Formats: sequence, structure tokens, C-alpha cells
Amino acid sequence: MSTDRPRAPAKTRGRWPALLLAIAVNAAFIGVLFFSIRWQNRQPSPVTAELYAPAAKSAVTQAPAPPPPAPVAEPPPPPAPVAEPPPPVVKPEPAPPPKAAPTPEPKAEKPDPRAVDIARKAKAEEERKAKEVAERERVERERKEAEKREADKKKQDEQKRIAEARDRQAREAAELKAQAEREKAARDAQQKAADAENAARSRAEADYIRRIQSKVKGNVVLPPDMSGNPEAVFEVVQLPTGEIIDAVLRKSSGVRAYDEAVQRAIQKSSPLPRPDRPELFQRSLTLKFRPQD
Repeated sequence: MSTDRPRAPAKTRGRWPALLLAIAVNAAFIGVLFFSIRWQNRQPSPVTAELYAPAAKSAVTQAPAPPPPAPVAEPPPPPAPVAEPPPPVVKPEPAPPPKAAPTPEPKAEKPDPRAVDIARKAKAEEERKAKEVAERERVERERKEAEKREADKKKQDEQKRIAEARDRQAREAAELKAQAEREKAARDAQQKAADAENAARSRAEADYIRRIQSKVKGNVVLPPDMSGNPEAVFEVVQLPTGEIIDAVLRKSSGVRAYDEAVQRAIQKSSPLPRPDRPELFQRSLTLKFRPQD
């Protein structure tokens, strides 16, 4: 950016004498013009002429008088002036209207080239500054418009993102709910199946145990003095074929003869009945016996 400023034009030597001379010449010119106009407007003075008429001759002719004595010779009188006809009266021509005094034109001073250059530079500098201001305003306006567009776009994107997040959350919640319902239904079905399986297994195991107990009871010889309904518990170890390996009393009935009778019946019942389902086979069985059952 240029920082040049207009400088005052340098003083020219001899400027004041030239100005005073110009003023004096103009004043003299105006005075001559003023007196010439007054002389042209002066009224002409009238011309006065005196006219003399000659003496009229007598119409009667008189007789000649006797000659007078000779007079003394006198010089002849001067001849009478002949009256000249009066000059024609010349009407004065109307004076022309006074001409307006021409306004003296001021002496054109030659412009200082440095002042012209300074003025041109100042004007160029003003135009440049005006262009810079306009350019800055345009850039600022475009920047604000771009910021507004960017803010609007961000706002729209944020609203769109929030809406998409809400939709996604709603879909995920619906999917989670559906999945939970499916899992619950599956668990319920599995539990129901497991319950049914356990119930079936329990029934099968109970049936398997009853068949073993029934076979053993068929081989029990009760003692003659047996009274009451005491319970004896035995642990029976067997092979997959049902052959008994060992029978151990775990809980006595309190009647030794009854306990020994049951143990002999277990050994006599070998091989034991096998389950209908192979997975129900148990190597070690806990069998309970009562005399009245």
C-alpha cells in the first residue's frame, strides 16, 4: 500500500511581481476604455452663423447731382462680405450603444506538473483504497454467506444424524425386543422340552427302579417274627449287563434278620433288569426296601 501524500506545490520565484504587473495593465486598459466610451457619447455643440442681406437698389432713377467737390481720396472700403448659404443642418447620428467593457480574462497560469502528478497519484490512491474497501466488503460478505451455509449444512446434518440415530435406536430396540421374545420362547420351549425330558427320564428311572425292587422283593424271605414296616437302604454296584458286583447296607432297618434276608435276595436277583433306555443305566443304585410295600 502506497503512503504517498499530496505535497504542496513549490513556490515560484517572481510570481508576485508578475501578478502586480498584470493588475496594473488591466486597470490601465479599463481606464482607456472608460474615457473612450464617454467621448463617443458626448452631444455635438450647435453651429451658429450670422447672415447679412445686401442693401436694396432704389427703383427711381434720380438726376445726376452736380459733382461734389473732389473729396479727399480715401482708401476704398473693404468689400462687403458675401453671405454664404448656411450649411445644411446635419442631424447627429445616434451614438452607438456603449459596448460592454470586456471582462479581462485572468492570465492562465501554467499548471505545476508536480501538483498535477500529486493530484493524479492522490486520485489513484483514493480509487485504490475504494477498491480495497469494496473488495474487503465483498470478501467479508462472501465469508459470512459461506459461514451461514456451512452452519445451515451442519444443522441439517445434525438433525439428520439425530433422526437417523433415533430411527436406528428404535429399530435396534424393536430387534432386541423381538430377539428377547424369540430367546424367551426358545428358552420356554427348551425348558418345556427339558421338563418333559426330565419327567420322562424320571418316570423311566422310577419304572427301572421299581422293576429292580420288584424282582428283589420276590426273592426276600421275611423272618417269622417280623413286625412293623422298617426301611433298609442298600447300595448296589452292577455291570452294564445287570450282573451284581456288590450290595452294601447303607441304612439298617433295625432288624438284622430282615437286613440279611434283603441282602440275600439282592444277590439272588442277579442279573438285574436293564433299563428300556440305555442312557438310564446307572452303575451304582440306591435301593430302598420295606416289608409292607
